[in-house]
Amino acid sequence: MPTMPTLTLYGRADCDDTERTRDRLRALGVAYTTIDIDRDPAADAFVRFINGGFRSTPTLVIGDGPRKVVLTEPTEEELEAELGIRN
Repeated sequence: MPTMPTLTLYGRADCDDTERTRDRLRALGVAYTTIDIDRDPAADAFVRFINGGFRSTPTLVIGDGPRKVVLTEPTEEELEAELGIRN
């Protein structure tokens, strides 16, 4: 089985889309790190920067090193496709 890339999920505790994405990642067995943008001002600024001033959650950063992929409010299909998961 190929190694999964590093995945960071920027979200909010009261966001249904964030919870849906967390649930899907858990169901797929994908390891990830969650950062709550309501508790981390630097993370909030990052999410706003990436999303044109909007606090869009979840915002996911996939990969490490100089090349990363950012997904904002992805569907399950978009998330699985980016992770190379076929169901």
